[in-house]
Amino acid sequence: MSDRRANRPSTPLATAKRVVVKVGSALLVDNSTGRLNRAWLQSLLEDLLRLRRRGAQVILVSSGAIALGRRHLNLPSGTLRLEDSQAAAAVGQIRLAHAYKELLEESDVTVAQILLTLEDSEQRTRYLNARATLEALLSLNAIPVINENDTVATAEIRYGDNDRLAARVAQMASADCLVLLSDVDGLYTADPNVDPEAKFIEQVLNITPEIEAMAGRSMSGVGSGGMATKIAAARIAVHAGCHMCIASGHERHPIRRIESGARSTWFVPHSTPVAARKQWIAGTLRPAGAVRIDAGASQALRMGKSLLPAGVTGTLGRFEVGDTISVITADGAEIARGIAAYSDSDATRILGRKSGEIEAILGFRGRDELIHRDDLVMLTAQLALPELPEGSLGVAITLAQGKS
Repeated sequence: MSDRRANRPSTPLATAKRVVVKVGSALLVDNSTGRLNRAWLQSLLEDLLRLRRRGAQVILVSSGAIALGRRHLNLPSGTLRLEDSQAAAAVGQIRLAHAYKELLEESDVTVAQILLTLEDSEQRTRYLNARATLEALLSLNAIPVINENDTVATAEIRYGDNDRLAARVAQMASADCLVLLSDVDGLYTADPNVDPEAKFIEQVLNITPEIEAMAGRSMSGVGSGGMATKIAAARIAVHAGCHMCIASGHERHPIRRIESGARSTWFVPHSTPVAARKQWIAGTLRPAGAVRIDAGASQALRMGKSLLPAGVTGTLGRFEVGDTISVITADGAEIARGIAAYSDSDATRILGRKSGEIEAILGFRGRDELIHRDDLVMLTAQLALPELPEGSLGVAITLAQGKS
């Protein structure tokens, strides 16, 4: 007798190299007792470690701090005041972090806690710092556990939006796959608890107004998100080139169940994370500034390499770390765009120098590259740029793009 699972197509989760998993409060915390569902959590972590053993990097976005803390503070059921939510988060976060640490260290895995707000994922400088921290932790084989910084957040708590936070994390980490584990097993055409005729939707190729209209409210007593926040998260994820899955996490080993074909809704992107990121870079209408490069650097970029300070001969305009800038040749043709790892003032000090000299010159250890290849896109149509006064580069590029 053949195994029916063998004929099932593999999910995007099976081949993903970087996975973000979001866990809702209704799964982590028992609604009747307010205690951590420790056995369930252990089964989830076993799933995540199995993903790591096959070579995937894993980031966990975890709710649950407020739900855990309210029991220890004897807070009443129902909607909490903002200050009570923040107090509960402060108490619950310690217990939540300790549980992750204890369970993961049993398997000799380092766990790191990162507390973010949506503002951290949307402000440029904070976004870059958070992204750099995530990359460093993943490169050091740690599992980052992320939660909203509920003890200081304001609007974030009232919205209860760890779904969207998870999508922002997937975006900043260039993840291949985002899994939202929840108290529902996916998207339906209507609320299945109200409409017995509601049909399950297995795959969403485009997030249309009709798809958005299908969103209902959260059915749990401890979570504060709903299907509407998951659709909003899906929009962020797919635009970043990331597959997103909504699935029930009520059973133990939920990730393994998804990989085995358990019911879930998949939102499908139309590009990869790298392609989506580079499309965004290339589409910047007004680069903040530019760097001029020599022939050797130009050849290296065409071979897919990063831009090193040694190949830079000058800077134009004013730009800061994280700004999109143009890369131009000696004859003024724009051949690439990328995200600057240094400000224009620091770039001017290290241009033409070897990467090993950067720390001695600037007094701090920055990146070896002025623009890393993952943050750089070559332009198919080169633009001939005139000699520009300082600060006018962005306008000139925009005008050049408008020429036939």
